[in-house]
Amino acid sequence: MRATAGRVAAVAGTVVLTGGLGNDAFTLPGALAAAATAAVGLAANPQVLRAPASVRWTAISVYAAPHAGCAAVLVGERQAPEGAVSVLLQAAAIALWTGATWYLRPGLTARELVDEAMAQELADTVEKTEEETAVEPAPTYDSRQAQWWGERFAVEGGVAPGTVLLQHQQVGEGCLAIVIGAQKHGQPVPDISKPGLSAELDLPEELIEIGPVPGRGAGVRLLVLGQRPTAELGTETDGSDAEVWAEIAATAMPGVELIEATTYEAHKELT
Repeated sequence: MRATAGRVAAVAGTVVLTGGLGNDAFTLPGALAAAATAAVGLAANPQVLRAPASVRWTAISVYAAPHAGCAAVLVGERQAPEGAVSVLLQAAAIALWTGATWYLRPGLTARELVDEAMAQELADTVEKTEEETAVEPAPTYDSRQAQWWGERFAVEGGVAPGTVLLQHQQVGEGCLAIVIGAQKHGQPVPDISKPGLSAELDLPEELIEIGPVPGRGAGVRLLVLGQRPTAELGTETDGSDAEVWAEIAATAMPGVELIEATTYEAHKELT
């Protein structure tokens, strides 16, 4: 329907322009008709008037261009001098206007500009919404103990944010050794509050040790929870505690020596 109306308007404009070649009476009515046709056409295409600001006036200008061109040619016909050459030039202008309007179809071009701008705007809105509502993927853990540490201590606002549990070892019945590291490679382990750990684990502060891992940098820290196992003086050990501690020292914590041993009830989360 719109395409047919556009074609009819183009033919009507050509007729008016041709009539204006030899009759000035076509000038004023033709110019008014062109303006009225542009106004009615824009009113019938509200999407052009409500187009995104980036293309609104461009689309309106493209839509109204043939109407303005028709009025301009009518005025030019009235002002043109007499003579065969002048008439030929005016006829050429009419032919140019007709051909451009017929093949370029400014009304359709304006609507396509608006549609493309609205589609881009919609895509940008959807992308922005997806970015705002995107859910960060849940972290993965190598073990149940690492998950327990990550969800209870390493969360934002926790006792040890920005850390991960690297290794842990039950040194004795009541002593647990933990090696933690910084989440970001090359960063030191943040300061860990001993009172915070004590409150979180419900463990006396004197039974919590936080220190460096011998032979390693500040990117890892050693936590000992509970009293370290010891061997009684004057007697030979059965080797169980010493062997376990030596295994830790040889793998996770090289250089750590067995100092003392006792028993303390370990928390079930890490056992």
